[in-house]
Amino acid sequence: MPALAIRAWSATTALGRGVQAQQSALLERRSGLRRNDFGPVGSDGQPLPCWIGRVEGLEDAPLPAAFARWECRNNRLAWLAFQQDGLPEALAGAVAAHGAGRVALVLGTSTSSIGATEEAYGRLETQVDGTQRFPAGLDRSIVHTVHSLGDFMQHATGLRGPCITVATACSSSAKVFAQAARLIQAGVVDAALVGGVDTLCGSVLFGFNSLQLVSPDPCRPFDAGRTGLSLGEAGGFALLERATPGETGLQLRGYGESSDAHHMSSPHPQGLGAQYAMRDALARAGVTAADIGYLNLHGTATPANDSIEAAAVAAMFPDTLHAGSTKGWTGHTLGAAGIVESVIALLALRHGTLPGTLNSDTPDPACGAQIRFANATADIDLAMNNSFGFGGNNCSLVFGCS
Repeated sequence: MPALAIRAWSATTALGRGVQAQQSALLERRSGLRRNDFGPVGSDGQPLPCWIGRVEGLEDAPLPAAFARWECRNNRLAWLAFQQDGLPEALAGAVAAHGAGRVALVLGTSTSSIGATEEAYGRLETQVDGTQRFPAGLDRSIVHTVHSLGDFMQHATGLRGPCITVATACSSSAKVFAQAARLIQAGVVDAALVGGVDTLCGSVLFGFNSLQLVSPDPCRPFDAGRTGLSLGEAGGFALLERATPGETGLQLRGYGESSDAHHMSSPHPQGLGAQYAMRDALARAGVTAADIGYLNLHGTATPANDSIEAAAVAAMFPDTLHAGSTKGWTGHTLGAAGIVESVIALLALRHGTLPGTLNSDTPDPACGAQIRFANATADIDLAMNNSFGFGGNNCSLVFGCS
């Protein structure tokens, strides 16, 4: 595929706001996970006993008054994340060059603003005729849809190109890169703002816990004693544009997608969907597995998912590959994981810091030599990111720097 230039990029996570906060925490091997102190409680009146990756300051960061219609935690995080690392200025430059109608907006999310819907149902008001309705402050229909994020960001940025919300669970904000690449290659637009945002809420915490996937301790991806995931919240964006001939810098080189549909919440036991996505991304980038210098793994720390992904990686890549999961730093940020971990792959390309796997110290013998726990330093030309969602909805991305 023709390479796409990455003009600006940023992520805001439990590690802090912007790329420098992410880079510093990765270098220091400082986790953003904390004991769960988030609002929703269970039937015992207590928060779920687990660790979370919570973004500081959202409670004190309401949207500007002009955007009050979209007020909710998820859109607050979207607005906060968009203000970092020169994104507004870079987007203004793209609009000036191409026009607002020639810049697409493609965003990924898993639960969007469902936290506001939970609150609305928890505060139902009984009317004179006996019917119930949402309280006035939450009776805003757009907030109670998956497209709340896309609709908000379209109005906040003034973009008039295609506006798309991708909701494929944990692969959502990886697949936005693929969607944007197709729009640009087809000539529909000249640039695209891609990204993803997901925030903590009761449905996320108690929903994953009902699947017996949440660990009571900080997650330990690929560790022999891993017991489950730690959930987090995050937001991030990247501005993509056609690369000019001979242009250097950070680029999207390839994407690969698959949908193995093996099971609603479990991956294919041989990792076939994961392999298809990775092979497709490598082929589209025109490179081989041996060319990849760093692979950011989906690596959720659930017993089955990690071993299956590790087996898929071992079947394709040489033992020399440096592969690791960064969810011990940020938690599993669900629909935002794709953009967050793409930003980490871009940091690896720019700074040569290859993250290992935080909190893990006992390698699972079922996992291959590619899985690294310690950080490393190396100049690399290509990095890859895996994001796998429920239903076997998989996406792999290849980034390059030349």
